[in-house]
Amino acid sequence: MTNAAHQAADHDNEDVVLVPFAKAHLEGALKLSQEMSWPYRIEDWEVAQQLGRGFVLQRAGVVIGTAGWWPYGETHASAGMIIVAKAAQGHGYGARLMDALLASAYPRTIVLNSTAEGFTLYQRRGFVPIGIIHQHQGIPGECHEAPQSCLVRAMAASDLETIARLDRQATGWERRRLLDRLVQSGDGYVLLRDGMPRGYAISRHFGRGHVIGPVVAESPTDARALIEAALAALGRAFVRIDTSASSQLGEWLEGIGLQQVGDATTMVLGTPPLSTGPARTFAIANQSFG
Repeated sequence: MTNAAHQAADHDNEDVVLVPFAKAHLEGALKLSQEMSWPYRIEDWEVAQQLGRGFVLQRAGVVIGTAGWWPYGETHASAGMIIVAKAAQGHGYGARLMDALLASAYPRTIVLNSTAEGFTLYQRRGFVPIGIIHQHQGIPGECHEAPQSCLVRAMAASDLETIARLDRQATGWERRRLLDRLVQSGDGYVLLRDGMPRGYAISRHFGRGHVIGPVVAESPTDARALIEAALAALGRAFVRIDTSASSQLGEWLEGIGLQQVGDATTMVLGTPPLSTGPARTFAIANQSFG
């Protein structure tokens, strides 16, 4: 690089400021995600901003980069919504955002779902892959019948403590605040054994239509019953479900019209959270929240 080019790059970096993510940045963040063809709505960005913490990079008042993280107690967090405008890529802005995020979240263990483009950035900071997420979406090919109410019923306010415990056992995360917000904005379902909740699912507006997740259950059969309850209520609506490659749900999801359209690599910095209960996660809330 010539001396003049170095000076131009230095001047360019001086013009870019890093600030905490605030409500005033939502419109700019939405434009960034639209540039990347990510189907976030302004409402999705607003929920993420309210529940989490993060940073934006601005040049002359224009948002050119974002990064967010969501605390789950004092020991764990998820990270996501890490975007740099196409015209600003190649200048180290992704690294600048990630370094600020890691410093802010320290010393928590952090889990994220990486695109192919971001993999090297995260790997250089010590993240290691621990799984694969498959993104399924589409309009179901037929309407689904809800399971019998003795197996799956609508979630009640009185279920929330039990649901938070099931989620904590399945994920190793303390995320009651997130669950409360997701239930407030969507529809919840619980799966029963001997009259007691043993699994749950939440369906809500997100992106192009609805997302079903988290889904926490003890078996693929139970997970399918919970998903079918949500699908029965949605009818012929656009649905997205992000599930692990090991969930044993992929073939069934494809069969009902929810095609796999992409994947992401789940990565962790620190000791991976551990499941302590018979239930496990079959579908995530989204690729940022986990």
